[in-house]
Amino acid sequence: MPATLRDVAELAQVSVRTVSNVVSGYEHVSERMRRKVLRAIEELDYRPNPVARTLRTGRTGMLALVVPEIDVPYFSELARDVIDAAAEVGYRVMIDQTGHDHERERRLLLGDDRAMLFDGILFSPLVTKSELLDMHGSTRMPLVLLGEHEFDGRYDHVAIDNVQAAHDAVSHLAAIGRTRIAAIGAQPLEEYTTPLQRTAGYEAALREAGLEVRPEYATAAAHYSRSDGYAAATALLSVSPRPDAIFCFSDLLAMGAVRAVFDAGLSVPEDIAVIGIDDIEEGRFARPSLSTVSLDTPFIAREAVRRISARIENREAPAAEVVAPHRLIARESTLGPGRGPAPERG
Repeated sequence: MPATLRDVAELAQVSVRTVSNVVSGYEHVSERMRRKVLRAIEELDYRPNPVARTLRTGRTGMLALVVPEIDVPYFSELARDVIDAAAEVGYRVMIDQTGHDHERERRLLLGDDRAMLFDGILFSPLVTKSELLDMHGSTRMPLVLLGEHEFDGRYDHVAIDNVQAAHDAVSHLAAIGRTRIAAIGAQPLEEYTTPLQRTAGYEAALREAGLEVRPEYATAAAHYSRSDGYAAATALLSVSPRPDAIFCFSDLLAMGAVRAVFDAGLSVPEDIAVIGIDDIEEGRFARPSLSTVSLDTPFIAREAVRRISARIENREAPAAEVVAPHRLIARESTLGPGRGPAPERG
């Protein structure tokens, strides 16, 4: 016969309520007590009954993570970190993607069919405007926003400082002596806050370094992909005078830009230095290895899960704005062969 909560409680010599709190991921359990319960769970091979838990608590133990594109390395790494962070507090995660579709984002925010499936949503929108989130209010589903949109404080929000991240990347290019610094990733749609913020940081760093802001050096990219980076960099190579550095708004754009420079018979970084944002694994092992601004996705994931857990416990608590750290990592694509940190293995 399968072990029960009471069996676990008797073996661990704690109350059934304590076992339930540990299984449910309740934060306010001492570490000593949690270890006792987990040892008993492992010894008895206890498996919680999800249907019984839902009936008892009104919760499913499931979170939804909604991202624009799961095949983009940044979002896949974020999803991995969210799954790990959620597991530590007793939640499972289901992932959905919006595919840059404004209407799909709206449906995911409004869909009543989620009410019986998830205890809360971690939502990383690309095109959702602040007013669209008004629609979410009627569902009362706990919500934490991820990403770089500027919201009005009604919802918990975990993001990076895009302006400063871009500023740091461009300042690095200026510090190594580059004076004709282009950018790839601008987008004309005002709903896309990320490129607007990164453009602001790019231009501020140029002015701070005493460099000219050249409109012809700011190149748009419909998507933050390798192919768009390749196309944009190819166009920049025909500008006179040719840029001697390119700041890309994502590592994937930068990977495409590096290939375009080499295909044109030029070298990175001797002729054109290239830097991105994200610190994806591909960039660490590329040749030349890619200089980047590293975003702390484990921190973002932990804070997002912490905020959604708190929101599930108390839906009336004031919303929090959490800014994740970032750091510049200079590698071969700006410093030259053999320069910068070695790839992290394992």
